[in-house]
Amino acid sequence: MDDKIETVEVDIRGQVCPATLLVALKHVNEHGSNIRNGSMKLVLKTDNRDATVTIPDSAVNMGYSVNVEKKDNFYSISIGALDAR
Repeated sequence: MDDKIETVEVDIRGQVCPATLLVALKHVNEHGSNIRNGSMKLVLKTDNRDATVTIPDSAVNMGYSVNVEKKDNFYSISIGALDAR
Protein backbone atom coordinates (compact mmCIF):
# COMPACT_ATOMS: atom_id res chain seq x y z
CA MET A 1 0.00 0.00 0.00
CA ASP A 2 3.04 2.22 -0.19
CA ASP A 3 2.57 4.26 -3.34
CA LYS A 4 6.16 5.47 -3.17
CA ILE A 5 7.74 2.19 -4.30
CA GLU A 6 9.41 2.76 -7.64
CA THR A 7 9.19 -0.10 -10.13
CA VAL A 8 12.04 -0.67 -12.56
CA GLU A 9 11.02 -2.97 -15.41
CA VAL A 10 13.62 -4.77 -17.47
CA ASP A 11 12.53 -6.69 -20.57
CA ILE A 12 14.91 -9.59 -21.21
CA ARG A 13 12.60 -11.57 -23.46
CA GLY A 14 14.47 -13.30 -26.25
CA GLN A 15 17.60 -13.83 -24.16
CA VAL A 16 18.66 -17.21 -22.82
CA CYS A 17 20.64 -18.27 -19.76
CA PRO A 18 23.23 -17.35 -18.71
CA ALA A 19 22.60 -13.94 -20.32
CA THR A 20 19.26 -13.57 -18.52
CA LEU A 21 20.90 -14.19 -15.15
CA LEU A 22 23.80 -11.85 -15.87
CA VAL A 23 21.48 -9.02 -16.91
CA ALA A 24 19.29 -9.60 -13.85
CA LEU A 25 22.27 -9.59 -11.48
CA LYS A 26 23.60 -6.40 -13.07
CA HIS A 27 20.31 -4.63 -12.31
CA VAL A 28 20.00 -6.14 -8.83
CA ASN A 29 23.50 -4.94 -7.97
CA GLU A 30 22.90 -1.54 -9.57
CA HIS A 31 19.70 -0.94 -7.57
CA GLY A 32 20.48 -3.09 -4.53
CA SER A 33 20.37 -0.40 -1.84
CA ASN A 34 17.01 0.94 -3.07
CA ILE A 35 15.56 -2.56 -3.34
CA ARG A 36 16.77 -3.45 0.17
CA ASN A 37 15.36 -0.29 1.76
CA GLY A 38 11.98 -0.97 0.15
CA SER A 39 11.85 2.13 -2.05
CA MET A 40 12.17 0.13 -5.28
CA LYS A 41 11.30 -3.21 -6.79
CA LEU A 42 12.78 -4.77 -9.87
CA VAL A 43 10.49 -6.52 -12.35
CA LEU A 44 12.06 -8.68 -15.04
CA LYS A 45 10.09 -9.91 -18.04
CA THR A 46 11.43 -13.10 -19.57
CA ASP A 47 10.26 -15.81 -21.92
CA ASN A 48 13.08 -18.14 -20.87
CA ARG A 49 11.75 -20.80 -18.50
CA ASP A 50 15.21 -21.55 -17.05
CA ALA A 51 15.40 -17.92 -15.91
CA THR A 52 12.37 -18.52 -13.65
CA VAL A 53 14.63 -20.74 -11.55
CA THR A 54 18.12 -19.25 -11.90
CA ILE A 55 17.15 -15.62 -11.25
CA PRO A 56 14.91 -16.28 -8.21
CA ASP A 57 17.45 -18.69 -6.67
CA SER A 58 20.22 -16.12 -7.00
CA ALA A 59 18.08 -13.24 -5.68
CA VAL A 60 16.91 -15.26 -2.66
CA ASN A 61 20.52 -16.23 -1.91
CA MET A 62 21.35 -12.50 -1.98
CA GLY A 63 18.63 -11.78 0.59
CA TYR A 64 15.75 -10.52 -1.55
CA SER A 65 12.13 -11.59 -1.80
CA VAL A 66 11.05 -12.94 -5.17
CA ASN A 67 7.71 -13.52 -6.85
CA VAL A 68 7.34 -15.28 -10.22
CA GLU A 69 4.12 -14.96 -12.22
CA LYS A 70 3.22 -16.60 -15.51
CA LYS A 71 1.69 -14.07 -17.87
CA ASP A 72 0.21 -14.69 -21.33
CA ASN A 73 3.46 -15.14 -23.24
CA PHE A 74 6.15 -14.42 -20.65
CA TYR A 75 7.10 -14.67 -16.99
CA SER A 76 7.27 -11.71 -14.62
CA ILE A 77 9.93 -11.98 -11.90
CA SER A 78 9.58 -9.37 -9.13
CA ILE A 79 12.52 -8.79 -6.81
CA GLY A 80 11.98 -6.74 -3.67
CA ALA A 81 12.96 -6.24 -0.07
CA LEU A 82 12.56 -9.21 2.24
CA ASP A 83 10.29 -7.32 4.61
CA ALA A 84 8.09 -5.88 1.82
CA ARG A 85 4.53 -7.11 2.03
